[in-house]
Amino acid sequence: MLRRTSGSPELVDCVEDAAPTLSVAPRLSLAGVFAGVGGFEVGFARHGYESALLCDADEAALAVLKARFPSAEFSTDVRQLVELPAVDVVTAGFPCQDLSQVGSRKGIDGPNSSLVGFVLELLSADRANAPRWIVLENVPFMLRLHAGRAMSRIVDKLEANGWSWAYRTVDSRAFGLPQRRRRVVLLASREKDPRVPLLGQDAGRPQETKRGRRACGFYWTEGNTGIGWAVDAVPPLKGGSGVHIPSPPAIWFPGRRFIGTPSLGDAERLQGFEAGWTEAAAEVAAGHRRRWRLVGNAVSVPMSAWLAGRLSAQGSFDAAAGEDLQHGAPWPAAAWGVNGLRRASTVSDWPVREKYVHLASFLQDRAAPLSARATAGFLQRLRNSTLAREQNFEKDLARHAKLQQKVESRRRRRARG
Repeated sequence: MLRRTSGSPELVDCVEDAAPTLSVAPRLSLAGVFAGVGGFEVGFARHGYESALLCDADEAALAVLKARFPSAEFSTDVRQLVELPAVDVVTAGFPCQDLSQVGSRKGIDGPNSSLVGFVLELLSADRANAPRWIVLENVPFMLRLHAGRAMSRIVDKLEANGWSWAYRTVDSRAFGLPQRRRRVVLLASREKDPRVPLLGQDAGRPQETKRGRRACGFYWTEGNTGIGWAVDAVPPLKGGSGVHIPSPPAIWFPGRRFIGTPSLGDAERLQGFEAGWTEAAAEVAAGHRRRWRLVGNAVSVPMSAWLAGRLSAQGSFDAAAGEDLQHGAPWPAAAWGVNGLRRASTVSDWPVREKYVHLASFLQDRAAPLSARATAGFLQRLRNSTLAREQNFEKDLARHAKLQQKVESRRRRRARG
């Protein structure tokens, strides 16, 4: 069982007349709901946190969690949790399918994203064992969808139960990863001021990189209304796509006039995991598609590690910056709510500027050529659209499709003997 000792959680055996033990420093602990493949947990572990409970409904994700965090307790359904353990931090990267721009757009009342409500109910039910911190994570589109109803619902519930909160939009590129992945991170506490750790550090967004001869990422599954274009980075890895399959983005290498896709191992690394992190998922899901979905839905490890390190930060926060928010007003990219006051924050989505690794240099595995069919399909959708694109990009797509068709034709002839 879990109980608090000197204000921090400690794992103890439920045995009467237990023998005295040596005094040790209290362990920092975490409960991860919608844990996925452990993005929060890996990042927080780098700062001494141990995972006490991990909950996820995906059997493939759970296989990864059990392989990587064998000492934790596990649950498959947040709706079946009676209580949360007494831990320092509760994290919840709750489902984004109903809040994503490319998802169902059903909003916070949708069948997936609404599950965060069970977490908020569990947190409000047991005030005595409430964690010091709550961390929520989701897509920035939630701030605009249905006039920001999702954020309104969440912070209203938090404030009703005595929690102060702050949130900001964070870009994974700030931590040196060549993936343009922007996520909303919300931090809440009853004991501490969440503005200091979350909003008290800001490096400012740098100027966008000029393309030059740098590799550019895009989504070959799009092309009608967008392409997810990213210079010297891949667009955000995601669990689905415009053609309803989990898949890697494509990368244009202008110097080679080549169109390729990153390996699964490099995709894991683009999220901050070690290559092969999701291998255990193969025990319950054959093929790579399920693993691509897990990687696409994961929380960026460097972002969570940065946040974990900031929880002990000391300092002040300029509460006067930003305008007051009114109930029902649009939600900005960053804001906070403390002592009944709600105010926008002026911080950027780059809290730090870690040394950046260029996309082509980051990839450890050779990119696989995008198939002729996939390239031709994307090119046709792009040409039928009104989307702006570089002329050289379109030329190289057409060239790649033609060359790849020849390569694949020769391969088929050799296979037939």
